[in-house]
Amino acid sequence: MLKRLLILFSATCLFASPAAAQDAEVPYWASIRASEVNMRVGPGEDYRISWVYRRPRLPMKVLRTMEGWRLVQDPDGARGWMLARFLTRERGGYIRGQGLAELREKGGEDARVLWRLEPGVVGKIDDCKDGWCRFEVDGHAGYVREERVWGAGKP
Repeated sequence: MLKRLLILFSATCLFASPAAAQDAEVPYWASIRASEVNMRVGPGEDYRISWVYRRPRLPMKVLRTMEGWRLVQDPDGARGWMLARFLTRERGGYIRGQGLAELREKGGEDARVLWRLEPGVVGKIDDCKDGWCRFEVDGHAGYVREERVWGAGKP
């Protein structure tokens, strides 16, 4: 009898863990995986579409999960629901702020400037350290100040 209870308890813990882990994960960063994605006002295809995104790798902050849906926030603060299959955990970054952001050879103000990026440019974030993020756009990689990248740091 004790053995059965132990097995039942173990199985319960095994199946409860993914749900608990999923709740513990939010908020987290994700990015758009597809060339066109709808943001809806609710978690279902019957809900009205509020925005249509056509920017692969645009970062989204995932605020909540519900079955196959994610409540997300975009760089401008718009919130809504997206199907999870259109999002990836691969980190994307969005250049924000005023004026051009400098993409430097290394992380540091004294490093050579490789490119200048306009606000709104979307790229891939590889790593952030000491206030600088490795950022890649269309095969051009370098380092950008972390405060200029929406999608960097803790969500």
